[in-house]
Amino acid sequence: MSDFILPDIGEGIVECELVKWLVSEGDVIEEDQPVAEVMTDKALVEIPAPYKGRVTRLYHKEGDIAKVHAPLFELVEDGDDSDQDAAPQTPPKEAGATTNEAEPVQETSGTTTVNDDETEDFILPDIGEGIVECEVVEWRVAEGDEIEEDQPVVDVMTDKAMVEITAPKAGRVTRLYHKQQEMARVHSPLFAFVPRDRDEPTEAKAASKPAPEPSAATAKPVSTGTRQRIPASPAVRRLVREHNLNLTDIAGSGKDGRVLKADVLAHLDKPTAPSQSQEGTDESQPASRGRGGRMPEREQEVRIEPIKGMKAAMARSMVKSATTIPHFIYSEDIDVTDLLKLREQLKPEAEARSSRLTLMPFVMKAMALAVQEFPVLNSRVNDDVTEIHYLPNCNIGMAVDGKAGLMVPNVKSVESLTLLGIADEVARLTEAARSGRVSQEDLKGGTITISNIGALGGTYASPIINAPEVAIVALGRTQKLPRFDANGQVVERAIMTVSWAGDHRIIDGGTIARFCNRWKGYLESPQSMLLHLG
Repeated sequence: MSDFILPDIGEGIVECELVKWLVSEGDVIEEDQPVAEVMTDKALVEIPAPYKGRVTRLYHKEGDIAKVHAPLFELVEDGDDSDQDAAPQTPPKEAGATTNEAEPVQETSGTTTVNDDETEDFILPDIGEGIVECEVVEWRVAEGDEIEEDQPVVDVMTDKAMVEITAPKAGRVTRLYHKQQEMARVHSPLFAFVPRDRDEPTEAKAASKPAPEPSAATAKPVSTGTRQRIPASPAVRRLVREHNLNLTDIAGSGKDGRVLKADVLAHLDKPTAPSQSQEGTDESQPASRGRGGRMPEREQEVRIEPIKGMKAAMARSMVKSATTIPHFIYSEDIDVTDLLKLREQLKPEAEARSSRLTLMPFVMKAMALAVQEFPVLNSRVNDDVTEIHYLPNCNIGMAVDGKAGLMVPNVKSVESLTLLGIADEVARLTEAARSGRVSQEDLKGGTITISNIGALGGTYASPIINAPEVAIVALGRTQKLPRFDANGQVVERAIMTVSWAGDHRIIDGGTIARFCNRWKGYLESPQSMLLHLG
């Protein structure tokens, strides 16, 4: 049994009017069957059922105002109400009525189940447009733990980003509905808890509830208390799971006993003690050796890792882009010697303002200026390729290789930002992407993308367009190479290689070459950008 939480039904909408119920209490409904019609200040919206089940309660009457993220109706999933049907029904208590007989707490296999008046299910809310499920990456709490309002409870991974789920209020966790690496569905229970304002002291509960009669079938409750949580990053915990290890068996060398990746690898390298049967075999029989007296190599097992989350999303989008968009590749060398000198001159002032000035802000600003002359690089094509939509803002994405996978957050409206403003956004988005905690807003709305492969040592590449965008550039590493100066003398210059990919349906070779030349001109003579800054 769970509450259906009214989801986000429009940007900025916090409540709506319940116009019409399309079902009644007791009705059995199918997945996606219309349940209610609600009216926002913009439109009439039909609310469908999240899964097949039986409606047990409607929380509002027609004409009432319903709040977004609040319960709309109660639903028993199909097949989950057999125990309730078999259980004797008790009449509801009248308002103000009291009883002398306390309801007993049921105990099964050491897990305490509190009554429905105390426990609440936390329903996984909408965590991104179009997202219907996510992977439970790491629980931050255990059953029985006390939690505070807004305390992080669990990290979940969608196909776009890592999301941290926090506690809605203070209380005690009574049940975790999913194990780590399981998939959890939006609008379904994620964990159960007893809010602190309902959780009576243990002594009071013991006094108010009768002692159960001795029975051989009664399980003895286990007092777990608060589990000691060993500090380790999600990547380390994943490595531990992959090798079927126990985190408690690994000595942590980090701060406060934190288990590091090196600790796990060192643990794996430790020789395992042979069993008694193996020792007896070694003593009684000579070891089987291969040619040359060498022991035969142990057969290695194939490790299988499912493709899911952001990796699955990237796989789908890259296949679609590579197979539906004709890519035109164009490469060039850019002399950034003067740009590097200018950056060194500006770095102290930027650092005084707590900004980290890399080459990326200059690259982005020059790109936004060049786009103004060649707006087709900052456009989109409609589905049937009959229209070009020129976008008003240059939102430049940057591919970041984070621990949660490849992410492409974008800096909004680069054309209107200062170099320091761009630098601050680049730093913020890079840190968020590497930790896997980029907001949906930062991932949406990109118009053109930069992939900095040079940070990993690459020079040229053939990047795949990040659809629905129409262009992407890969920045190669900057190298000190010999070049001829105006007098024909060989001099040392800093050369950065770049590789463009354009959507050949609307961008021809001449257009991308002229655009790249304009962009290159700004980077090779950075002072020329001053003439075009607003």
